[in-house]
Parts: sequence; structure tokens; C-alpha cells
Amino acid sequence: QVQLVESGGGLVQPGGSLRLSCAASGSIFSIRAMYWYRQAPGKQRELVAGITRGGSTNSSDSVKGRFTISRDNTKNTVYLQMNGLKPEDTAVYYCKADILQTESAALMGYWGQGTQVTVSS
Repeated sequence: QVQLVESGGGLVQPGGSLRLSCAASGSIFSIRAMYWYRQAPGKQRELVAGITRGGSTNSSDSVKGRFTISRDNTKNTVYLQMNGLKPEDTAVYYCKADILQTESAALMGYWGQGTQVTVSS
């Protein structure tokens, strides 16, 4: 059993900052890549940023220069630092992790339950 729990969402004014966290727990041998996705009302879920176990990152053009993904492998946690928030960043943010539950198991993707981020004055 694996659980991913997000925290840090909320209401913020345009130009403000938030830091999201997502902690994985349970039966985990190794966590490979970790990701943040978001889904705005009436839109498809989109990839915001990803990070490998070694720390290589990528992010969507819409958040480049404003959002930073990072991780702490000792805590099985991924973070998303969001600066310069805009109303169009309003969405439910989900974390995803590619996890091996045992050394010989297949790599599986697990999702968190989501955390709401609302950017409004």
C-alpha cells in the first residue's frame, strides 16, 4: 500500500507565492521520477513539472521561471515552489510518483488526492 499526501494549497493574491508538498509513505522500495500536475475546471489535467531521483528537472513553458520543483529523497517528498502566481494558475494540483514497491516489482505510478490552489484578489 502506497499513499501520497499533498499539502500547502490555499487562496493567494496574484503575484503571491505558495509551496506545495507531497509526501509518499507505505510499502516503498524506491521512488523514481516525481511530478506535479494540475487540472483547472473544464480542462484536462496537465503536467506542470517533473524531477528525476537524481534531481534533473523539467517544467511546462507556462510556469518556467516562476515554479520550481525539488525533492528530498530522505523524506520521500516532492515540493513545488510557486512564485508570481497568476489567476490562470488556479487549479487542483496533484502529485504523482513512479514507485517500486520491491526490487523486482514493476514500476507503478501513484497519485495524490490533490490540493486546491486559488489565485484571486
